Amino acid sequence: MLFSEVIGQQEIKTKLRNLVEHNRLSHALLLSAPEGAGGLPLALAFAQYLVCDLVSAEDPKKNFLAESCNVCPSCVRAAKMIHPDIHYVYPVVTRKPGEKPLSTDYISEWREFVFQFPYGTIFDWLQFIQAENKQGNISAHECNEINRKLSLKSFESGYKIIIIWMPEYLGNEGNKLLKLIEEPPPDTLFILVTENETQILPTIISRVQIIRLPRPSTSEIQEALISRAGVEPEQARRLASVSEQNYREALKQLQHGEDDWLGMLREWLNAVLKTGPVAQVKWVEEISRSGREKQKQFLQYFIHLLEQAIRIRMSEGAVADLPDSEKDFASRLNKIADLSAQQAIVQEINKAVYYIERNAHAKMLFHALTIRLYHILANREEAVVT
Repeated sequence: MLFSEVIGQQEIKTKLRNLVEHNRLSHALLLSAPEGAGGLPLALAFAQYLVCDLVSAEDPKKNFLAESCNVCPSCVRAAKMIHPDIHYVYPVVTRKPGEKPLSTDYISEWREFVFQFPYGTIFDWLQFIQAENKQGNISAHECNEINRKLSLKSFESGYKIIIIWMPEYLGNEGNKLLKLIEEPPPDTLFILVTENETQILPTIISRVQIIRLPRPSTSEIQEALISRAGVEPEQARRLASVSEQNYREALKQLQHGEDDWLGMLREWLNAVLKTGPVAQVKWVEEISRSGREKQKQFLQYFIHLLEQAIRIRMSEGAVADLPDSEKDFASRLNKIADLSAQQAIVQEINKAVYYIERNAHAKMLFHALTIRLYHILANREEAVVT
């Protein structure tokens, strides 16, 4: 993975290179990145940069290149995720009762997943390995294995690198790593990549250097969709806007590009406010038959339109780069819900997305959400979205 393959994050890339150039690299970094911001790709690119033969060469004219060369043997192995001095730790599940799985048991699946979905989430990963309803975990057994690996000498690089993806899944077992993180063997580097640093043990947080990644800009996501996914500029603009600076979400939306989210939303709100319980039950039955990912994307699209409605309200109708159909619908949302109601709906939808990610029963969830929407909107006289 090259720095140039990571969307945006120019300031962070420069900061990481400067840490190496000025010999100020900490022995433990925490890359705190929101979903779709590229925490894992950046960690992989930085690891390859550190082991690159040209970057680590003694000749000062070759030191501190802006990018790893991507052709030396170390870069080739790092790009293929087979470099002997770069180790990967990530949540896994038990395949058989009583077993103690390690990350290395899933290394083939892990490589394939990263190559296909470098911006994927823990939800994507667990689906990829067919975990079903099992929860991923980084176990105490895994922590013991990390200690064992780092007790060995490096094979060919100046560094031994451990990339821990989703350290929030360590739980209390992470205490086994405290001494190792605080006083690691020479030339050892921990790179932790998280989407939620508040869920990591405070004892680990206190021992790492935190680097927080911003979300890529809408224009950066739009350009990535055009250049990497071959999306037409107009569709890329729309997807970048809806995804709210989340590249992973933009790709997911692309998979369902033919879905009529606006029509589904209009039908739902009319069932809530106008046509009544029979229409509500019919709509809930329909949405419940779709997959969790589609349900989540639909709700996120609703949040997107609510945010556009708020912008229209605050800017007196001036919203750039919004299709006429969406602008019209967002304006109608302002007629059926005031600002406090819109904020309440966003809170309810965010809760629903949270429970969808945790395998909530779809019918129960959308029935409950429909009832909540009714109570939030029922008192508005203009509550019809025809």
